Amino acid sequence: MNSNRLTHRQQQVLEFIQSQPYPPSLREIARHFRFRSMTAALDHVRALRRKGRLEHRPGQARAHIAAGRKPVMSVPIYGSIPAGFADNQQQENRGCISVDFDTLGIRPTARTFALQVRGDSMIGKHIVPGDYVIFEHGLTPNDGDVVAALIDNESTLKTFITERGKPYLRAENPKYPKLVPAAELVIQGVMIGLIRKRK
Repeated sequence: MNSNRLTHRQQQVLEFIQSQPYPPSLREIARHFRFRSMTAALDHVRALRRKGRLEHRPGQARAHIAAGRKPVMSVPIYGSIPAGFADNQQQENRGCISVDFDTLGIRPTARTFALQVRGDSMIGKHIVPGDYVIFEHGLTPNDGDVVAALIDNESTLKTFITERGKPYLRAENPKYPKLVPAAELVIQGVMIGLIRKRK
């Protein structure tokens, strides 16, 4: 008898994991199959790992992915951001975008979010209208980092620069001026990745 052969339930669990846009948690597996505890879900996941059907990624909250499958996570999109002149705009949740974080070389967290680009002020950084920029909230920007920022209560996407200890925002297109805060500069997120949708 082949010890790597899956039981009917193990096959169901594997198919459920493969069908999800990102690796489900043990709680989600238990809820889907109406297991009485997460221990039952863990037993199935361990069996699938032993049989080579799942990969284990220590240190990640959702550490099991189907073998050979790229790990994908959903990142919330909080509207769009002007890569042009600063814009007085309220951000809104526009759903999610799937991110292959191994390919991008990033680790999404609860503070990771995305914004869609409007305008051409960042073309020197190869950021064009329609791109989705992935940001991490709470990071301290370094000189040269691309940031989502509120400058005097208006949002914009620019390069963060300090000059003589004072910060300002630089466009990467010569037709736009640098933006020096009159009163306040708030960094909402530092760019950690970029996704360009194929047309």
